[in-house]
Amino acid sequence: MRFLSFAKDGNQSFGAVVDSGVVDLGARHPELPDLRGAIRDDKLAELADEAASAEPDCGLEDIQFLPTIPNPEKIICIGVNYANRNEEYKDGTEPPKYPSVFMRTRESLVGHEQNIMDPPESEQLDYEGEIVIVIGKEGRRIPQGKTHEYIAGLTIMNEGSIRDYLRHAKFNVTQGKNFAKSGALGPWMVTTDELDPLGEIRVTTRVNGDQRQNDTTDSLMFPFRYLVSYLSTFYYLKPGDIIATGTPNGAGARFDPPKYLKDSDVVEVEVSGIGILRNTVVTEVPA
Repeated sequence: MRFLSFAKDGNQSFGAVVDSGVVDLGARHPELPDLRGAIRDDKLAELADEAASAEPDCGLEDIQFLPTIPNPEKIICIGVNYANRNEEYKDGTEPPKYPSVFMRTRESLVGHEQNIMDPPESEQLDYEGEIVIVIGKEGRRIPQGKTHEYIAGLTIMNEGSIRDYLRHAKFNVTQGKNFAKSGALGPWMVTTDELDPLGEIRVTTRVNGDQRQNDTTDSLMFPFRYLVSYLSTFYYLKPGDIIATGTPNGAGARFDPPKYLKDSDVVEVEVSGIGILRNTVVTEVPA
């Protein structure tokens, strides 16, 4: 089932996508505050059965897409996880022994079909198409053999980056990863009964129809099974936490000259079995 978060007529809700419409599960279940709450209360299977036999309450064209999980406790991001992306750096180093990990804030992400902001402080807004794990239940020190039990589903991120701000500090990239509305999350989460999160999945990124990234999870240096286990060594992973699992080669910074995003560019990140996350870039005008 495809679950999403959305706004309509000024009200935020969550629901399921059936045919070309949305079943408003938030309106039907006021005891569930949001999609994160439905995951936490282990209601997804029950809600999927309900939605499958219900008539849509509205069309997809009638809603404003919100980030799939608008209020995650943690937004965890993995850097340089595809083998050929590591080779892009050409620094002669061996593949890393452990994944690079950093965090994003909720305010740095918008939903599907919402505008991504190109900030006036930089001319180096870049795209990064990624597959995102949504955690389904709380866990600590999760064995790799039980990873699948802790995944609610998968969604998509454009993990937008401000490249020059990534280099402002010696040991972290936080500044360049957290400009307000610089990335996107959506359009929905596909549950594990429909999409095997541990199988081979392809991610493709296009800018104005031009393909820039294209690879599969078979190229990951740290596969999903390992990531969930490793991260749970030090985090208490909670329902609704999201893990952006890394981007393939082909980001704009790696072209010569670089191909950074500019006003009116349209970025599409497509993941097999999920769909397309689409956003338009707009130059931000400071208030």
